[in-house]
Amino acid sequence: MQKIAKTTVTRLINRSFSVSAAQKVSYQNGYNFELNDTQKEIQAVARKFTREEIAPVAAHFDKTGEYPIEILKKAWSLGLLNSHIPEFCGGLEQGVFDACLVGEEFAWGCTGIGTVLGSSSLGQVPVIIAGTKEQQKKYLGRLIEEPLVSAYCVTEPGTGSDVNGVKTKAEKKGDEYILNGQKMWITNGGVANWYFVLARTNPDPKCSPAKAFTGFIVDRDTPGVTPGRKEMNMGQRASDTRGITFEDVRVPKENVLLGEGAGFKIAMGAFDKTRPPVACGATGLAQRCLDEATKYSLERKTFGVPIAHHQAVAFMLADMAIGVETARLSWMKGAWEVDNGIRNSYSASIAKCYAGDVANKCASDAVQVFGGAGFNSEYPVEKLMRDAKIYQIYEGTTQIQKIVISRSVIDATKRLA
Repeated sequence: MQKIAKTTVTRLINRSFSVSAAQKVSYQNGYNFELNDTQKEIQAVARKFTREEIAPVAAHFDKTGEYPIEILKKAWSLGLLNSHIPEFCGGLEQGVFDACLVGEEFAWGCTGIGTVLGSSSLGQVPVIIAGTKEQQKKYLGRLIEEPLVSAYCVTEPGTGSDVNGVKTKAEKKGDEYILNGQKMWITNGGVANWYFVLARTNPDPKCSPAKAFTGFIVDRDTPGVTPGRKEMNMGQRASDTRGITFEDVRVPKENVLLGEGAGFKIAMGAFDKTRPPVACGATGLAQRCLDEATKYSLERKTFGVPIAHHQAVAFMLADMAIGVETARLSWMKGAWEVDNGIRNSYSASIAKCYAGDVANKCASDAVQVFGGAGFNSEYPVEKLMRDAKIYQIYEGTTQIQKIVISRSVIDATKRLA
């Protein structure tokens, strides 16, 4: 692969901001569906990296479950990671939209490796939106200095989407908090340098979630932090997913984010910035399904012609293309809104919900186009189908997204009544 200096990507990003700022005026006159030149260049860098570094080894990491540390280091060296980190910490301070352009490309190659490369941002966002300058410099800055990752620790064995049911607790003692509890299904759980941890600081069960929880930054090497075994999941096997136990973990008060009782707001606020990136990953997988199915349908022949010439197959390809294009537009809108200071909870949930469903439908249809070969692990679509399912589960299930969407619709109607 042709080497591209990290400073080159930084220059591209900086130029992108100057162009994007100018485009904000044109947005007032209507929609703009064209990427600017800098965005096209960044997308091209990510696409080249994916085709040469990720896609060729995707099957290997799926079979072995190894953590692709060398790929992560290469992506870090090119400046393709940690895009949200502020400039004063050494980062690019890139918007969600531009980061999603890169994320979709990664996902085309392998969503497991794509999760390895992109999931650190979920742990970073709470620090970006609620951290002090000192916290940001200390914890975000180290991710720029070395190819390290962070993790987001909210989910627990018995809670899942019920964040109000979190049982991990933190008790204040002097200038410290004593943290006890267990988290589950934590992406980067065994490889993260530090964690964002949500814990209950108000023991009163009647206390409102908005006041009961506090967000903490916890260093991985703090005594009492114990990651569990790596989970062997259905798909995205390159990703490091584990449970984590916190036993009498001492966390200094300087590591509290925003203040005691602000944790729930921080944890939920992070999703507005992270759900469009999940949707872009689902879109990248759906695009790969369409590409693989189309290529195979032109090679495989029945009744003397490629199966792509049969209307039954051609219409499946058309439906997949419709899903890919509309899923892409959905994440683009959600990302564009948050980058422009617009509350995007509604559109981010639509993007995450819809793109996840599209990815699963496209994966299922791709297997169908491949026929018996699609059911075999020697062909790529079998892996795509396994990888797709998690997009309907993590960072809020499809059903949770529909709750957010329906509430937004109902509230908007009530305001008009």
